[in-house]
Parts: sequence; structure tokens; C-alpha cells
Amino acid sequence: MPKIVDHDLYRKELLGRCFDMFAEKGYAAITMREIAQGLGVSTGTLYHYFSSKETLFEQLVEEWTQQDLLKAEAELESAQTLAERMEAAFRFIATNEDYFLKQTLLLIDFHQQQEHTASHNEILKQVCDRARDRVADLLGLKDPKLVVFVLSLIDGLILGRLYNEEVASFEEQGALLGKMLTVYLEQST
Repeated sequence: MPKIVDHDLYRKELLGRCFDMFAEKGYAAITMREIAQGLGVSTGTLYHYFSSKETLFEQLVEEWTQQDLLKAEAELESAQTLAERMEAAFRFIATNEDYFLKQTLLLIDFHQQQEHTASHNEILKQVCDRARDRVADLLGLKDPKLVVFVLSLIDGLILGRLYNEEVASFEEQGALLGKMLTVYLEQST
């Protein structure tokens, strides 16, 4: 009897095992052949699920984004106030700091390899837009500009760890931001 394969589940399993390979070598340096070898599958099998390295990477970003948002949601579910939600979000980032740094560096590497056109990577833009909307819901922020501000601050803090000593922990930064946003929102209503 032929083996029944859940192709979507198998594709997700492959994606889940790719992150560390990309993080170790970088988007630009790794080949589909190396990825296939690292996964223990044939190159043909890899191309069956992903038409190109770019497609594989785009799907990897979509998958990690979905998983990260689910994990963040679990971390924030008991937080009631904006300040508590910010502290919980920054605690989640602190707990996974190395992982988020690898993600950020991979996205920068990927971006550097792409041609910079007006239609530059619409798939990743859509993933970012959906993630930004979900973060707005999780944090309870209605103003899209505030969400972009928070996410930009997080990105800056993550990148800042590359060249700065830790002056304040992620948790301290989250607490400070929660207080600042609470005051700002109280005064703007």
C-alpha cells in the first residue's frame, strides 16, 4: 500500500528545519543543494515543495511569523493594561533575543540580494502588513503610526545589541515604553 503523505505538513516540517541553516550561512551564501543536504532530502524533493530559494525563504518568513505571533499571543493573554502588554511583549523578545537577532540579520541579508524595484517582494510586504495588524490587536493599539513606532523601536533594540552593551534590558525598555504610551494615549483623548 502506498504511503500517504500530508504534503502541507511535510512542507512545514521542511521549513521548520531550514531556519538554522539560513541563520548559520546567510541567505546569500546557502544554496538549494546545501539546504537539501542539510534536510536529508534530494534536491528534486526540495524543488517539488519550493520552486526556488526565494520562494522557500518567503514561506519560511511567513511560517516563522505565524508561529511567533501565536507564541506572543500566549505570552500576552493575561496582560490587561497597555503597560502590562508592553512588558509581556518585551519579556517575550528578551527570552528569544538570539532568535530574533538571527531573523533580523536574515531579513537584511535577503533584502540586500533582491533587486530594488517598486514591486520588490510583495509577499514579504504582505506578511509584514498582516503581522503589524496582529501586533496592533495584541497590544490594543488603534493608531497604525504607534504600532510602526513600537515595531521600529523593537527592531532598533535588537540591532543595537550587535554593537552596544546592554544599558537597559528589554524588559526595562518595555516597561518604559508602556508608561510613555499610556501617558501619550491619556493626553491625546
